Amino acid sequence: MDIAAEVHRAAARIYDVVRETPLDLLVGFSDEQCEVYGKLENLQHTGSFKLRGAVNKLMSLDAEQRHAGCVTASTGNHGAAMAYAFSKLGLKGMVFVPETAAKTKVEAIRRYGGDLKFHGVDGAQTERFAREFAEANGMLYVSPYNDPQIIGGQGTVGLEMHRQRPNLDAVFVAVGGGGLMSGIAGFLKSVNPNIQIYGCQPANSAVMAHSIEAGHVIDEESLPTLSDGTAGGMDLDSITFEPCRDFVDEWILVDEQEIAEAMRKFMQSQHQLLEGSAGVALAAVDRVRDALQGKRVATVICGANISLDTLKQVL
Repeated sequence: MDIAAEVHRAAARIYDVVRETPLDLLVGFSDEQCEVYGKLENLQHTGSFKLRGAVNKLMSLDAEQRHAGCVTASTGNHGAAMAYAFSKLGLKGMVFVPETAAKTKVEAIRRYGGDLKFHGVDGAQTERFAREFAEANGMLYVSPYNDPQIIGGQGTVGLEMHRQRPNLDAVFVAVGGGGLMSGIAGFLKSVNPNIQIYGCQPANSAVMAHSIEAGHVIDEESLPTLSDGTAGGMDLDSITFEPCRDFVDEWILVDEQEIAEAMRKFMQSQHQLLEGSAGVALAAVDRVRDALQGKRVATVICGANISLDTLKQVL
């Protein structure tokens, strides 16, 4: 897979729907020896980077696929992004969620006009059913991460970062299924092979980091984490494994206290909301700050969609 080419194709498609987000200095994380910038995907439509991949995937469909319609499964940002993209692009599609999905996330998908269906009691069960439903009904199943056009769309975050500040020394990205990291790292390494890429995960759910260590995708149980956007496993045949293995220079696992502290620091200094997965990348910056002296660093503030209950807990 030529990730850089996929990113450039995505960039030629998505900007009628997707917003280019700022790359701003984070005053609460910077000092005289280290400039830290935030790629503010918390300001993206739907409050998450996920819209980039969703729009790119849907805009890449041929006439037959558009007519047949799409199916996806999600309990959060991907589902909201797909619902928003269906509406903006005038396409038909369905979003399956588990019966136990958080009320705030269900409301977000509905708010964007999604055709919402409930099935199962956990995400894995819902995803299996959605795949089977799509196949049985001649529709296209869209994965949140395991898809070249999804990766290409998410990679436009890296393209914008390089254009906005081409002299970055290091980039920190929170990782779940690996779609965002694959796109960003694959693109940035193609234009600057010396840039350092840090993969960031909560210690309570570090399936990708542990899979890289094992040399193959593993099936591993995750513990509860503030970073619900990166929690859980991934497809055993996921195409994101190799880019994450080949392009990430270092993996950093952070604990729940570190995530909460980083989130509080960001909200206090930037006066913006962020979700737990964005806090993971910020916590990783603080963890290795001594190694970043004299460098220009960027971290992806990948989303803003935090529930009021979780926000209260963090504060």
